[in-house]
Amino acid sequence: MSGLCVIEAAREPGVANRVALITADTTWRYGELSQLTALCRERFRREGIEAGGRVAILSPNRLGAVVAIHALLSLGAVLVPLHPRLTATEAEALIEDARPTRVLREADLVALESALGDAVRAGAVAGPWWLTQPAVEVSSAVEVPSATEVSPAVEVPQAAEVPAVVSGEVVKDDAAEEGDLAILYTSGTTGRAKGAVLSRRAFVAAAVASAENLGFHESDRWLLCMPLCHVGGLSVLTRCLLARRAMILVERFEPQEVLRAIVRDRATLLSVVPTMLAALVEADPQHVLARLRAVLVGGAGAPQRLLEICARRRVPVLTTYGLTEACSQVTSQAPRDASTQEPGSGRPLGGSEVRLVDVDDAGAGRIQVRSATLFRGYWRGPERAPEHPLDAEGWFDTGDLGRLDDAGRLHVLARRTDLVVTGGENVYPAEVERALEGCEGVSRALVFGVPDERWGQLVAAAVVLDPAAPKGAPEVWIASETSARLASHKRPRLLAVVDALPVTPAGKPDRRGAAERLAAKLRPLPRR
Repeated sequence: MSGLCVIEAAREPGVANRVALITADTTWRYGELSQLTALCRERFRREGIEAGGRVAILSPNRLGAVVAIHALLSLGAVLVPLHPRLTATEAEALIEDARPTRVLREADLVALESALGDAVRAGAVAGPWWLTQPAVEVSSAVEVPSATEVSPAVEVPQAAEVPAVVSGEVVKDDAAEEGDLAILYTSGTTGRAKGAVLSRRAFVAAAVASAENLGFHESDRWLLCMPLCHVGGLSVLTRCLLARRAMILVERFEPQEVLRAIVRDRATLLSVVPTMLAALVEADPQHVLARLRAVLVGGAGAPQRLLEICARRRVPVLTTYGLTEACSQVTSQAPRDASTQEPGSGRPLGGSEVRLVDVDDAGAGRIQVRSATLFRGYWRGPERAPEHPLDAEGWFDTGDLGRLDDAGRLHVLARRTDLVVTGGENVYPAEVERALEGCEGVSRALVFGVPDERWGQLVAAAVVLDPAAPKGAPEVWIASETSARLASHKRPRLLAVVDALPVTPAGKPDRRGAAERLAAKLRPLPRR
């Protein structure tokens, strides 16, 4: 796997006719996508965008965003993808911080799509022959079907008639891989959002490590339903590009649409966060998810009950641990682990090392990572902090807490800022959540700290109940069950029963905001 330029990829023997991108209504081959990319690149070049220039993209997943990203990659520009759900104030604050040379908003990308469509219909660039015709299903083999395999009413160009690119200069891969690929802002759940500067080499190393772990199948198609502004979403695009494989684009996460796309477009791989997986499982009575080769789950610890449901349904879930600063995954389960239900978040991927520091008597310590996938530092970091985030030996302190078992598997306990300290005792939210979700009738749980003058913090929990919940006040029976499962200082003192757990715009548990958001619903639990 090599080369982060779709234009260069399409020039390789046999690649131009491979399926590159599948949207809800169109399938694009590498030759066609490369021509759209080249056209878009020329527009950007005329606007003054060049190698090293920063370009902010503020848009949901859509064709225009994908083409724009490919064009910027071919120019050697630096992506600054921002979440489309940011308020105007939030977005402007990040734009002011990033200081981009250009901001692409959704309206700009809609206009770009219109211009590209006009170019295809005018014959200026090659486009799918079915763009204005009924869709033609592409074979599971990577080659486009011959004219005899489709309706005679549809004119099918031969491979030689689809040039890989239009004329023009392209940034060569060996030079481009030296530069930065993106500035990705962390989700901000631990405070002010910071821009992690990730190089092209880091994305290549991350894609190689992922492929080595998952294996390499000719038929692989990765369904993207995570936002492209997240490292998990952008990584799907780079993995597919580097492997010269197809990416299935779902514009917005909607469980039924994702399930339809899995069947319609023959997806084999999927990346989600636990809240997305839970929604998919609930919407999947026909067990569509079991068709996939692997479902990577990261972003937060997946509830044990959800993992058990997936195991019963033969959904091949692989739990992972990663972070923006490490270009997504650091550890992951392997496909063989999906059937054995191995605990934890798997072992370090190739090229990554994990160690614990300041380990306590229970074996828990701060997680540190050293890897070729690590970021180069935070954007404008030297202006704000004199110390580089990586130490002299290249280790990055994640601030997360975990333990390593005898088999080398990482078990993530909490983010350091999520740790609840009550009466001087450390309480790991993940441990309490497992205990709560082990109670009959509790479907989901979120544990967080609430400030308290006497204890420093009180352990609080939000729970979602299922129909099997016992009768009576939840505070009473939950207090009774947890008294047998948890030491006294770990038991929740406050409880809120909710229809859905509070999450951030990224879909991660909102521990930082839970105390304020649920203040009116929290009720004390009886002491036992």
